[in-house]
Amino acid sequence: MKFMVIVKASKASEGGEMPSEQLLAAMGKYNEDLAKAGIMLAGEGLHPSSRGVRVRFSGSKRTVIDGPFAETKELIAGFWLWQVRSREEAVEWLKRCPNPHDEDTEVEMRQVFEASDFGAEFTPELRAQEERVRAQIEKAAKK
Repeated sequence: MKFMVIVKASKASEGGEMPSEQLLAAMGKYNEDLAKAGIMLAGEGLHPSSRGVRVRFSGSKRTVIDGPFAETKELIAGFWLWQVRSREEAVEWLKRCPNPHDEDTEVEMRQVFEASDFGAEFTPELRAQEERVRAQIEKAAKK
């Protein structure tokens, strides 16, 4: 099963402050451990929301909203994508994570949907389409 691990933003990360060398080293070691265990599929830090945009969808209308965005506690500073055997395994790995900020921090973990979660609505044709898209992504990643 896959989980997205979401590091919430802090005032410092939203202010554009970069992590210390000590934190970068600790996170680097943690990422190495995740990779060696075959768990880490992806992981990235994100620029502050001041460099981001949101697109609001209302029927056929699209509205672009430039950052920064107000609610720091609802913003994301980074993420991992993990492949694990169970939720419990993911929690154990997450508990080993260095604190990503120099303050109290919450890191959220959400399970990623698998094809089987969608039921009959995910028809054989839609499954085939999904497989083609994933193959294209994998091919592009190898370039």
